[in-house]
Amino acid sequence: MSPGLLRPSADGAAFDIEGAAFQGWLSDLGEPCELPVRPARVGVGQSNLTFRVTDAAERRWVLRRPPLGELLASAHDVAREARILNALADTEVPVPHVHDVRTHDGVAVVLMEFVDGSVIDRMDSAEQLTEQQRRAAGLDLARTLARIHAVDLGATGLIDLASHKPYAPRQLKRWSAQWERSKTRELPLLDRLTERLHAAVPEQHELSLVHGDYNLRNVITDPESGSIAAVLDWELCTLGDPLADLGSLLAYWPEPGEPTVADLAMSTLPGFPARTELVGEYLSVTDRDPRALDYWHALALWKLAIIAEGVLRRALDDPRNRAAAGTPTVDSIDGLVATADRIAAAAGI
Repeated sequence: MSPGLLRPSADGAAFDIEGAAFQGWLSDLGEPCELPVRPARVGVGQSNLTFRVTDAAERRWVLRRPPLGELLASAHDVAREARILNALADTEVPVPHVHDVRTHDGVAVVLMEFVDGSVIDRMDSAEQLTEQQRRAAGLDLARTLARIHAVDLGATGLIDLASHKPYAPRQLKRWSAQWERSKTRELPLLDRLTERLHAAVPEQHELSLVHGDYNLRNVITDPESGSIAAVLDWELCTLGDPLADLGSLLAYWPEPGEPTVADLAMSTLPGFPARTELVGEYLSVTDRDPRALDYWHALALWKLAIIAEGVLRRALDDPRNRAAAGTPTVDSIDGLVATADRIAAAAGI
């Protein structure tokens, strides 16, 4: 790849694309591309950075790269994401096609298909849907999660993607370490919750593909039917207990009257199914035992708080890592921890 493919924009807030370098990359792949090209930051995510690139003929692609600044070990591996997407290409899990992965100035950059559809990542985008579309999107979100957990690890070559050891202890070890590296202050309530989660780890009965950050923001929906057209953001994907993903979905799915952060209140709009309906839809397909689900719900909120703290730290390190939805605040992160603590206590943890 030619030097300077991705370069900071004049205001330092985003990136520009060096047109000739991008066109040469597409030419190497046998893809037409007409200059000039226009990059645009997409999504409200603040982890890996995602850009839509449009050429003069209105063809569109997606570029994805790690965030700027100092990165934590093993985090933001877009090349690993590309491997997962390629492995899922022939399964029932809808994912975008990966065109190529190349290294630019020592950083992996992924070029992938642009999937047309709706990304429901803000309140205004959710408000544009009918109640029927919201309900369809929510229920298909649960069904698509069941498809992820049904992936044949051997047939897809993902059997060696991660450790086969029990998932909860791995998560607790990893995210506790991430907290220590990324925290901007001390938070005793989180430390106490970490100890309780360690002491209450449920027995793991099966091993499946786990998305790791499964929620409404990380999928593309069909604008007409509301069905899931593509599942995105696989950087936290691993092998583990499938109920962990269901717990993560619940953590991102507040109901009316519950405290929440940022635009996660989308799920409180009329039409979106309640959490009990999401769980029921998933269990009707998988027939799994949900008794440990409250544990996974609490752990998912705990992990979400740690991820948000990392986002806050990176935004403080380099303002170009900020996304359109804004940066998590100390108060919002503390709120996540408090909610996780409440759910854990109600479950006897």
